[in-house]
Amino acid sequence: MTRAYRALLRLYPASFRREYGAEMWAIVRERRRDVAPGLPVAAFWARSLGDLATSALLAHLDILRQDLRFTARTLRRAPGFALTAVVVAALGVGATTATFSVADHVLLRPLPFAEPSRLVMLWQGDAAQGYQNELSPANYRDWRREATSFEGMAAYRQRSVNLVGEGDPQRLNSAGVTWDLFPLLGVQPRLGRGFNRLDDQEGAAGTVVLSHPLWLSRFGGDPDAVGRKVLLDDQPHVVIGVMPPGFHFPNRQTDLWTAMRFAEADFEDRGDTYLYAVARRRRDVPLEQARAEMGVIAGRLERAYPEANAGVGALVVPLRDHVNTQSRLLLGALLGAALCVLLIACTNLAGLLLARGLFRTRELAVRTALGAGRERLVRQLLTESLLLAAAGGALGVLLAVAAMPLVTRLVPNVLPIAAVPAVDLRVLAFAVATTALTGIGFGMVPALRAARAVDADALRDRSAAAGTGPRERLRSWLVTAEVTASVVLLVAAGLLIRALGRVQQVDPGFRGDGVLTLRTALPLPRYAKTLDRQQFYRRVLEGARALPGVEAAAYTSFLPMVMRGGIWTVEVEGQPRPPGQRPPVSLRFVTPGYFETLRIPILAGRDVSEGDTQGGPAVAVVSRSFAARHWPGDDPLGRRFTVAFVLRTVVGVAGDVRVRGLERSSEPQVYLPYQQVEDGGLVGYIPKDLAIRASADAESLIPAVRRIVQQADPQQPVSDVRLLAEVVADDTAPRSVQVRVLALFAAVAVLLAAIGIHGLLAFTVSHRAQEIGVRVALGAQPRDVLALVLRQGAQVAAAGVAAGLFLAYAAGRSLQALLAGLSPRDATSFAVAVALAVLMTLSGSAWSALRAVRLDPVRALRGD
Repeated sequence: MTRAYRALLRLYPASFRREYGAEMWAIVRERRRDVAPGLPVAAFWARSLGDLATSALLAHLDILRQDLRFTARTLRRAPGFALTAVVVAALGVGATTATFSVADHVLLRPLPFAEPSRLVMLWQGDAAQGYQNELSPANYRDWRREATSFEGMAAYRQRSVNLVGEGDPQRLNSAGVTWDLFPLLGVQPRLGRGFNRLDDQEGAAGTVVLSHPLWLSRFGGDPDAVGRKVLLDDQPHVVIGVMPPGFHFPNRQTDLWTAMRFAEADFEDRGDTYLYAVARRRRDVPLEQARAEMGVIAGRLERAYPEANAGVGALVVPLRDHVNTQSRLLLGALLGAALCVLLIACTNLAGLLLARGLFRTRELAVRTALGAGRERLVRQLLTESLLLAAAGGALGVLLAVAAMPLVTRLVPNVLPIAAVPAVDLRVLAFAVATTALTGIGFGMVPALRAARAVDADALRDRSAAAGTGPRERLRSWLVTAEVTASVVLLVAAGLLIRALGRVQQVDPGFRGDGVLTLRTALPLPRYAKTLDRQQFYRRVLEGARALPGVEAAAYTSFLPMVMRGGIWTVEVEGQPRPPGQRPPVSLRFVTPGYFETLRIPILAGRDVSEGDTQGGPAVAVVSRSFAARHWPGDDPLGRRFTVAFVLRTVVGVAGDVRVRGLERSSEPQVYLPYQQVEDGGLVGYIPKDLAIRASADAESLIPAVRRIVQQADPQQPVSDVRLLAEVVADDTAPRSVQVRVLALFAAVAVLLAAIGIHGLLAFTVSHRAQEIGVRVALGAQPRDVLALVLRQGAQVAAAGVAAGLFLAYAAGRSLQALLAGLSPRDATSFAVAVALAVLMTLSGSAWSALRAVRLDPVRALRGD
């Protein structure tokens, strides 16, 4: 026990231990002699060790209190230094905390379901070819019946519905789900109940579960809303439950859920793919084993149904990995940029502390002469750096919270998570850890350097004690690191900005300027007949085309970039069926005037017309890529192919349209006349998006168009009113926001690096004042002094730029998937980054160089 006691004495501060340690040990030995053998000895040591630990803690707290009081006094005497250090630390901690909150929310934090790591999405497709698609009901039923790797499997589909009752008609986002989806996710309604097996039965009464936001906004949060009847697309439904707050599935745009029912006819066509499937993996089944089993099942179905399932594999993807690669890379780039800003801020803070420590050399020497040990000085200086870092960390968290409105736009819509990341204990713990790293990691070296500099010479000559050798080299290395990180950020931001410009210059195949779009989804069964829909379309289009300034108007099933369209496979008359998976096409039903409205060129043949009716010949307009794929070098007009169960004749060829977005080449398109839809058939492809081209201000037409729609059908809600140009802009909006944030980080990094260079040179000028005075007194010209100062800044910048360019190339290669074909060694991006680095160096050096030139040699020689 004596060894334990002597070891525990090291818990005391070194100064306390040197002064009182021997005396304490002597007292304990003397008291031990008076204790009787046996249990009293054990009690004595237990009491002594406990007292020692308690008093050691109190001694540390007492010294900490003294250090904090002393630090507060010294910082009050240097408010400029304190404010600069706090702001620099806040910028680094704030940027990193805000970015971490998004990355954690999207990529790391468990999804808000029971045991989310076991939840997977199931797709038809081929991982090697990067192809994935939704499931057909027939394949879903077979997968569900044969798979043993999962505890359960559920399906859902997304659509929009018209809600009538409890207020004005409203267009809402709905998800039709199988009865077991909510239990599979491990989530129960807050009010009422979820779906059961009876709700899934054909002919059962319609049931609906509300999202919590819809319950609050539409029903005023009334608990009696459960049991009320509403109309969804003219079909009566009973509200049976309300989901809890924070539940978002399949995404946060979903307003309500209905029971999905299958009829036998739904299982007849395995090419009709519209189901999303989610499953829960068994605890004892690894992911790779589940993938292997699903591959076997898909192979068996391919052999059983060689025509429909040719080349159809099974993909098993964790639900958390539903985020696409581009979003992951952009978030990773932002997190890396934030860490660069933190590194630059920390090196600046370290430089500030180092300079302050050297300026305080005489003060530290006096304290050493009065008996303060080196450990005591280091502790005092480290307390000061921690206090500054803590203040900066607190301000940084406030900056991160203030940035949440911008951060919200970085959260992808595809995940079932909230839009706004929570600043909770997890994020605060990260901020605390970052603050501690900033204060300790980058405050320790300056503290050790300052404590090592105190000696007898420091009492006589501050300049001599400060020196310019190792300490100045340390500051130069810190600034070099800042320049390196700045160049990496500048090159990365430049590459992504130029890539964004390339994407925004891509021709989408249509003209979105001056086009107003809105949605009038027709409810079933009221509009199940083609004739009823035709009358509605004609009334709306005639009224819209008669408005002043309207050049053209048309309806389509899916606007480009809003929805990609229905995915189908085709069989060309007179051509053998290709082996494996048949290339898909995107299918749309349109009214006459669609191509004129969107300025999609008709390259050959004609547009669809009012004469293309249900009883007439089945016709189609195809895209140029469709014609080139199936009839390369031949005239496609008059050729026939089968799509959507009907043999059709090509009457026109239109230009290609990027319906999936500017960054993805579209699959070939097929456009069908809106009247050639059988009554009650292909209801998901009924035209619902209205496009109106105006010669003047398209937005001014909105009130008039709403009146026209209401006159055509008073119960028809109008939703998604926006300009088509906004639709195109929204395609690149997430990338634009992330690039702007990255550019902001780069700008902050450049500013901080410029401040760092200025600080280094100002420090150099201050501590070489006597040397510069001697040079001037001996005849040195101002240009010689100017060159002396600028040379040091240029050397530091050159070293940082050289290292930064090497690391920037590596960073560019890691971001290659985001560069839209731009080379990661793009000369323009690198040249601009180098130019900005040189400008940063000049701006950081200019003031210090001018100060050196203006030094009065007489005053410099008289200085201490």
